[in-house]
Amino acid sequence: MTKPRSHAMWILLFQRWEATGLSLQGQIRQMLVSAVLDSQVPVDVPLPSCRDMASILRVSRNTVVSAYQHLVDTGYLISRERKGFFVNPNILQGRVATPPSQQMPEVTPGSQTQWRSRFRYLPSGQRNIGKRADWQSYPYPFLYGQFDANLFPVAEWRECCLRTLGSMEVREWAQDMILRDDESLLQQIRTRLLPRRGVWAADDEIIITVGAQHALYMLSDLLIGQDTLIGIEDPGYPDARNIFSTRSNRILSLPIDEEGLMITPALGGCEYVYTTPSHQCPTTVTMSMARREVLLEQAERSDFILIEDDYESQTSFHGEPLPPLKSIDRSGRVIYIGSLSKTMAPGMRLGFVVAQRELIHELRMVRRLNIRHPNAFVQRAFALFLSLGYYDSLLRRLTTASHQRANTLLAALETHMPEVRYVPISGGSSCWVEGPAWLDVTRLTEDAAALGVLIEPGAIFFRDPGKPRNCFRLGYSSIDATRIEEGIRLLSVAMHNQRPA
Repeated sequence: MTKPRSHAMWILLFQRWEATGLSLQGQIRQMLVSAVLDSQVPVDVPLPSCRDMASILRVSRNTVVSAYQHLVDTGYLISRERKGFFVNPNILQGRVATPPSQQMPEVTPGSQTQWRSRFRYLPSGQRNIGKRADWQSYPYPFLYGQFDANLFPVAEWRECCLRTLGSMEVREWAQDMILRDDESLLQQIRTRLLPRRGVWAADDEIIITVGAQHALYMLSDLLIGQDTLIGIEDPGYPDARNIFSTRSNRILSLPIDEEGLMITPALGGCEYVYTTPSHQCPTTVTMSMARREVLLEQAERSDFILIEDDYESQTSFHGEPLPPLKSIDRSGRVIYIGSLSKTMAPGMRLGFVVAQRELIHELRMVRRLNIRHPNAFVQRAFALFLSLGYYDSLLRRLTTASHQRANTLLAALETHMPEVRYVPISGGSSCWVEGPAWLDVTRLTEDAAALGVLIEPGAIFFRDPGKPRNCFRLGYSSIDATRIEEGIRLLSVAMHNQRPA
């Protein structure tokens, strides 16, 4: 008979799951499932008794009893009278047998597949925004596009998820929806979200996406060819630039000023123009109403399509935001991209596109080929979140918190970094900063991180990688207001270390 596992092994296995946030019972279940599936527990050796396992792990016996019984119910363990609990031998059936050597097969010299020569392009070679995976461990994370867990509506979202798990709801979201979206979510977007932004659309003029990037990728796949001329704001959203660059060799940089995208003769030659009028990425300037009207007139005269990324229009600090281009579009040449997860939590990856029904119909066909459809459970739960008024409540809390943080940030910049220039903040969750000409933001980013401060270098937003060196972005959605001033003070220390003698 195989020798029983030692107490030390169980302690080590249990420690792997201590930082997961699970209950003690959940940790024990995870530990045992992992041990079973990794063949660390022989099928002919009983597990420690409930009393012994409780003593080994220093938990209550009832906790272990509940964990063991749950694994019996789910088929991982079997209970044998007067003998104890054993691994269910059927649980490992159907798995490919592991080679006795436990080693990968040897590669014949010279036969290694040369993948690089097969790539159509190198995504890894593109310049992308980078964020540290461990950003939450830093005390002063001035990062855009992340969230503050303290503001996340845990109880409300849990309620919506639990309701969505009801037997009647399962019949809706568990099916393969193929080309469809959740009808209740489409209705909420059409009747609750879009009217607030001044946009009116039918259900067949809306498609759900896995965030704005997914929307841009589908549009690029459907509309952009190798010789298509597409204009993009410079500085602008790097992911949009990279996505369009995978399809077209003709990317035109379009200048911006204090009113956003400038109206220049270069627009006339474009087939598509990507713009962020509500809060220009990354400078946050807002396009004036007069310029929006001129831009639409130019689009009609020159026959180009506007791709409007309205990623942060709902958090305005000073009255009602200006209406998006889509709301004043009279010729159907604006493709409107909106985000749901930007407000909720970026990890949810949920957005939408509003456009003419002919385009939406074809986008559904494109989406069917790449992801089928976005997670139907999340769609259903989010529809509930909207219908119960939780989204509106969250938006009010976030706007209040963001306004407070923005004011605190600007005051801290005035106090500790008076030599920098910044764009006044009218909404959103970031601030664009231009430092003195001598400032090297690449070095500043590294020096600040050593002090616990994370910032985003600005060079990534410019098409030309050589300029500028002295701009950076400060996000404040993921940092508590009480930490902002000290974070800026430390950032000023890192900057002053560069000051020329």
